[in-house]
Amino acid sequence: MTERYLCIHGHFYQPPRENPWLEEVEFQDSAQPYHDWNERVTAECYAPNAVSRVMDSEWRIIGLINNYSRISFNFGPTLLYWLAKHNPPVYQSILNADKESMTNFGGHGSAIAQIYNHLIMPIANRHDKETQVKWAIKDFEVRFGRFPEGMWLPETAVDTESLEVLAENNIKFTILSPHQASKMRKIGEENWTDISDSKIDPRYPYLCCLPSGKTITLFFFDRRTATDISFGHLLENGEAFAKRLIDALNTKENEALLESVASDGELYGHHHPHGDMTLAYCIYYIVSNETAELTNYAEFLEKHPPLHEVQIIENTSWSCNHGVERWRNDCGDNMGKAGWHQAWRKPLREAMDWLRDTLIPQFEQDISQYLNDPWGSRNDYITIVLNRSRENIEAFFTTHSKRPLKENEKRRIIKLLEMQRHAMLMYTSCGWFFDEISGIEAVQVMMYAARVMQLAKELFDLDLETKYLQILEGAPSNIAEFGNGAKIYGIFVKPAVVDFAKISAQNTMRELFSGDIETTAVVSKIPSSCFSIKMENVARCDDGKFRLILNRSTVFSSITLDEQAFSCAAIWMGDHNVTCGVQLDMPKKQFLSLSAKLTDSFEKGQINEIIVDLSKYFGQNYSLNDLFRDDQRHILEYIVAGGLKKAKELNDIIYHDNSAMLRFMKENRILPPKPLQLAAEAVLNMDIEQLLSAQTLDLEKLRKLINDSKHLAVTFDSQLLGFQASEKIAKEFNKLAEAPENLETITDITLLIRMIRELPLQLDLWQSQNISFKIAQNQYQTLKTKKDTTSQVWVAAFATLCELIGIRLA
Repeated sequence: MTERYLCIHGHFYQPPRENPWLEEVEFQDSAQPYHDWNERVTAECYAPNAVSRVMDSEWRIIGLINNYSRISFNFGPTLLYWLAKHNPPVYQSILNADKESMTNFGGHGSAIAQIYNHLIMPIANRHDKETQVKWAIKDFEVRFGRFPEGMWLPETAVDTESLEVLAENNIKFTILSPHQASKMRKIGEENWTDISDSKIDPRYPYLCCLPSGKTITLFFFDRRTATDISFGHLLENGEAFAKRLIDALNTKENEALLESVASDGELYGHHHPHGDMTLAYCIYYIVSNETAELTNYAEFLEKHPPLHEVQIIENTSWSCNHGVERWRNDCGDNMGKAGWHQAWRKPLREAMDWLRDTLIPQFEQDISQYLNDPWGSRNDYITIVLNRSRENIEAFFTTHSKRPLKENEKRRIIKLLEMQRHAMLMYTSCGWFFDEISGIEAVQVMMYAARVMQLAKELFDLDLETKYLQILEGAPSNIAEFGNGAKIYGIFVKPAVVDFAKISAQNTMRELFSGDIETTAVVSKIPSSCFSIKMENVARCDDGKFRLILNRSTVFSSITLDEQAFSCAAIWMGDHNVTCGVQLDMPKKQFLSLSAKLTDSFEKGQINEIIVDLSKYFGQNYSLNDLFRDDQRHILEYIVAGGLKKAKELNDIIYHDNSAMLRFMKENRILPPKPLQLAAEAVLNMDIEQLLSAQTLDLEKLRKLINDSKHLAVTFDSQLLGFQASEKIAKEFNKLAEAPENLETITDITLLIRMIRELPLQLDLWQSQNISFKIAQNQYQTLKTKKDTTSQVWVAAFATLCELIGIRLA
């Protein structure tokens, strides 16, 4: 009987979004109600796939599954870096899934590596190709605890040199699209068969023999089915998905066959809501019916080595009809925005190439003074990126240095290597993938370039920005106000550039709004960033209307190991009027004298004199415009809180004075005056929002607000309230998880969900459902066998709750 195997591969990836100076993702408006796109996609995709729900025909949960443990997958290293830091439970579930898959698939883990920061390999230079592969392998080893057998090529973009680099680094296989194959033949035969235009049979593995004499196995996925996953309706029904895969194996051939599909992992939940559940049911159906065996590529390769060899079509990818031109030319491949061009792609690529190539000889010459092998040390720098402890840094220098190094030499070497790291990050593929150069992805790669140029200026006193911007002037935007790439750089990138003075100013301005500060030395940290700040000689004045703060700050970078000392003074004059002055290396005696002078002026109400002295003695001036996005939002929320409170009070008066009349008008189908209706909507939206955000649960008040909203046909901020309601329900279920037999909690949750479902909100209950399912497997199974009244009441209440949220009880 023919051995039939199925493999579903998910390419899980987000472009690196970190601010290049802070090493943290700042707030992104377009991702609301989440903080940023990483957080949003994690909530919609990465987390649900780790504990996905298997549903019956009536959409009731019958099981939970970690999808990752049953499929083949890769996660981008930069995404795993973010997950490890910001969502450890999801991160750990991915690592655990790989361990579980080794049990499922004959000792072969389902995780494969991915080129480090998703640059397009065929148009990268040889040094970058080698570093990207080595960094990917090391990152994988540190996280998954084993060597990767396969590696994902970004956009499946391939050329022979890239395959050589994979093979040189002992990677056994990679995955391509059928249209990337050129010729095939049985191993040992002489004649080749033309299989271009996707004529290859993707159900077999193929050996690719390279010019060096090395080999690598290539798997080709079923492009037609993968396309239906991405752009069709295949993710609407898990059983149909499974049958589609199984049908591809209906054949009379006696050889072992593998039906595999590969697609963006974000399709399973982010691009297609509940796509994780479709995948879960597909897996459940395949395993239950035993019509084919789930596997991963590595297990199949061990059982069934290639019987055929293949040649590739050079410089091709899965997402560009013109090879790899999407990442360097206006080839016509885009996201479909009518009337827009991508003529900016070529100049943006040329600017990056010029910058990279200009700095290669500078890098080689400079670092060769200290280290044995410039490019070998860059390849090994990933060990520091993964662990920036001082002990690990010293171990790196012990391995690579020609001689004992001074501290300033160590810092210089790290800056040289950081310059190279960002010179690779600036090639992240998403910078060219989309339609417009002012988009967040293109701006992000330009920010990496700005960091490269900043380091080059510091290291070599080179002004590279002028030439870089000249090239970008030839990169036209589709949006008239933005003009070209150079102007976009000036609008979005230049203001984001960070130095130590700006970090010191940022910290000082934030401290204006953070409450009282002790005058003893304290250590503060820019939230979650790579900078730490030690403050001393802090003085603060506050008269209720104006605020003044002065301090001496020492700023330290855990990346470059640099440290600088500043004297700072900032004043808030109400509203958004904040001014901060920063001076490098001001003598302590001078600072203390100025501090006394400025505090005396403040106490006398001489605000104008303070402004003059800030400009005179604290040379670099900053305002709220210069704050990082998160702190800017935090401070502005504080500043406008008073105005919002007044607006709420006024709307409360208008609403409560007119609520009876508004209800009467609604009952008699009379259109209410718009100002009165808007006041009612503002009050009710805000009151419900505050109630859902509160620590306690006030069901009586929520009931009244919902009734009032229904009577007045209020328009809701459905996205925000749906998000907050889902979070509130999840918090209540977490309380239940801590005390599952608490009948009052079950009753309260049931009432809460019923009330919220009266509103036009879309709820995301996957976390709540998963908690309930686990309780159903434990406490419910125990209590349902007991005959006492307390147990039976609990069982009935829990059964009602499960029915409400769609869980089938056994």
